[in-house]
Amino acid sequence: MRGERERQISAYLEVLRAVWENRDRLGYAWRILTQGVCDGCALGTSGLRDWTISGIHLCWIRLRLLRLNTMGPLDVRRLDDATRLRAMSESELRRLGRLPMPLVRRRGEPGFRPIAWDDALELIAERVRATAPERIAFYVVSRGTVNETYYVAQKVARLLGTNHIDNSARICHAPSTTALKQTIGYAASTCSYRDWIGTDWLVLIGSDLANNQPVAMKYIHQAKKRGTRIAVINPYREPGLERYWVPSALDSALFGTRVADEFFPIRVGGDIAFLNGVLKHLIANEWVDRAFIAQHTEGWEELVRALQEQSFEHLERLSGTTRERMLDFARLYARARTAVFIWSMGVTMHEHGVANVKAIVNLALARGMLGRPHCGLVAIRGHSGVQGGAEMGAVPNQFPGGLSITEQSAERLAAAWGFPVPAWRGYFVAEMIEAAHRGELDMLYLIGSNLAGVLPDSQFVQEALARIPLRVHHDIVLNPQMLVDPADTVLILPATTRYEMAGGSTETTTERRIIFNPEIPGPRLPEAREEWRVLVEIARRVRPELAAEITFASTEAIREEIARLVPFYEGIQNLRRRGDQIQWGGPRLGEGGRFPTPSGRARFTPLVPPDRDVPAGRFHLTTRRGKQFNSMVFGDRDGLAQARREDVILAPEDMRRLGLCDGDPILVRSESGEFRGRARSGPICPGVVMMYWPEANALIPRGACDPECGMPAFRNAIVEVLPDSAPTA
Repeated sequence: MRGERERQISAYLEVLRAVWENRDRLGYAWRILTQGVCDGCALGTSGLRDWTISGIHLCWIRLRLLRLNTMGPLDVRRLDDATRLRAMSESELRRLGRLPMPLVRRRGEPGFRPIAWDDALELIAERVRATAPERIAFYVVSRGTVNETYYVAQKVARLLGTNHIDNSARICHAPSTTALKQTIGYAASTCSYRDWIGTDWLVLIGSDLANNQPVAMKYIHQAKKRGTRIAVINPYREPGLERYWVPSALDSALFGTRVADEFFPIRVGGDIAFLNGVLKHLIANEWVDRAFIAQHTEGWEELVRALQEQSFEHLERLSGTTRERMLDFARLYARARTAVFIWSMGVTMHEHGVANVKAIVNLALARGMLGRPHCGLVAIRGHSGVQGGAEMGAVPNQFPGGLSITEQSAERLAAAWGFPVPAWRGYFVAEMIEAAHRGELDMLYLIGSNLAGVLPDSQFVQEALARIPLRVHHDIVLNPQMLVDPADTVLILPATTRYEMAGGSTETTTERRIIFNPEIPGPRLPEAREEWRVLVEIARRVRPELAAEITFASTEAIREEIARLVPFYEGIQNLRRRGDQIQWGGPRLGEGGRFPTPSGRARFTPLVPPDRDVPAGRFHLTTRRGKQFNSMVFGDRDGLAQARREDVILAPEDMRRLGLCDGDPILVRSESGEFRGRARSGPICPGVVMMYWPEANALIPRGACDPECGMPAFRNAIVEVLPDSAPTA
């Protein structure tokens, strides 16, 4: 009861906290909230409203991020000693204040000292001129990053001769866009949020909306009132998906909203096995849409033959559940006239993430759940700017508009831009780190991010960063990766926030809505500069003969070029005022059963479930998020799970087998590292250990990635759990 009461009032306490944190600049904070586009997850609100339902939309994530936009500058004297700063956590570094000026640290120096902008830019330009393009790389974080920055970053990278550019989508939904593009021809979610409200079934697979996209719970609340039922497929029974209190809906705020109607626990990595079992039942009982399959799809017969070779005994072992539960899901799905499938990191963060998403597509196609009202596939996004990253071309294997990198596409882009464009595939972000560790990267330009905190094998990542001769960190606050000792030189450049960007900017949401974010009047840091302007200036200095081809007068000029180069972004050039928006592709993709594939049909994919035995006495590691926004941790305690970040959650039967009680100190060990924490019993599948991310990265081995998209296999680790003789503090 105490946990439920805490969850009921937590949103109101967050409002009070935000007022206190921003008390020195309340007016500016209020203007950001009421006029700006949210810089949290990718649901997309303009001010406090959206285009789905009426009422106020505000969550604790946006309130916690607010201070990043309003706080004053840090005291640069604190940067004299990097060793002392390394003792601070990411959240402590963040709270020191905004980066106020360019800073430099050279090999052997104890800390950072100021450097003039002109000197910093010339230093970068000199190094680039002296470096082969294949040894230069760019990485762009997606938190708060706007389409205009993505577009300019990838154009500058290609002007400099490299395709080594990547963004945060690589470690979240790269498997989704890859799978969707290959199966239905669209690398995006197919329906609108409005389609959730009133659909017969919402199916949540490996997704915790309550914690990671809290505003979406208001849509869930409205959907439940319209009769929508919700099924959850996950190894862990998420408390926030049992009952949730929507603070801006009076009935939910008082009594809560019951969320999940059905829960289907599966083992980590058991998605394909479970969904294949459901498909076998659908086929055996003739619960498929034969007309849709015949008229709008291909590959059905190959899928049926593949499923015939997979026994239920085999699928039960790999999924961690029974054929009866698979039948239960098949029955409820067969009775549904409409359904929307929503998934997130629990599906994608695997070595077989692309295949996982294709299994969901198979299930949707089998009953024609695309291109109709209240039907669709939704890869729910966690970063406000992440959908636009690949669409703008800020990835190593595609040009703007999602065009694959080939000699022909490079020639067409070169003709449009007026300079040669490389035609080779660049590095995914994990490959950048591997190259850096081998000594094959001379410059890494990072816009935001904390790679040392988000990629597997944290120690290896830090070693790799320490071997790069020039690292450039363009950001608004300090983070731990900036403090890795320089191989030669580390530059820190102060960035503006999205709300400070002259001329406004745009972001693309999960539902493909391109929203204009206006510049918000307020205090400014005199030396902070917009990322895109700095990149353009570097390019002009490196290639002065191409200055005209890379120069933009404003963000409006960038949007005009985007509209010319990315056909489905037509209309972005007309977004100029607060509230302006367009939804590329319209409310739903695939209407009428039409898909932009070579055949015009959606494609079924025969899939073999991954078979990986866990040795006796070992556990499969999975991760969750707590009071945090992606890798930015805001609190030690997770109010939804009633756990702390040191807690390691195991099934009750595993706790008994190991002789553990709640709170006992334990050591979790893998081939790549170890973690000391405390045991905690929770509603999770036996044989699974759940830890908080990114702390768990110390246990996750590097190297294993989805071969189709470069997603690191964050849920691939096998760990041992032992009583710890050295208790945690």
